[in-house]
Amino acid sequence: MKSEHGNYVIEDGLERMDFERVHGWLSKTYWSPGIAQTKIERAATNSAMVVSSYIGNTQVGYMRVISDKTTFAWIADVFVDEGHRKKGIAKAMVQFALKHPDFQNLRRWVLATRDAHSVYAEVGFIPLDFPDRWMLHYPPKDTE
Repeated sequence: MKSEHGNYVIEDGLERMDFERVHGWLSKTYWSPGIAQTKIERAATNSAMVVSSYIGNTQVGYMRVISDKTTFAWIADVFVDEGHRKKGIAKAMVQFALKHPDFQNLRRWVLATRDAHSVYAEVGFIPLDFPDRWMLHYPPKDTE
């Protein structure tokens, strides 16, 4: 599936993915500092959907959807290249996922962010109703 956002094309799939570029972005983020490119590729391959944004043949945005495509979806790794920020690309990629035919009639979508709450609020995300019900498990750090 493809859509347009101004001069940008948003699409799902791995066909045009520039994993070297995505690794350059994600390995410097607060949520996955130093992550190996092999892990990024494995995560993308095993995700329910990967969404990217392009201007011409240059990839400028990336995000993943982790889901069973029936009840639940998690948006992860949303990133837009610094030179293309403030143009609504992250919001457009999230909207692309929310409207995608493979992900209709889910009970819930979730995501986590440190600093982009207003972006996600614009597409309907709200704080957790019951944060006290959520739990986390941190396995021992891997050495990869």
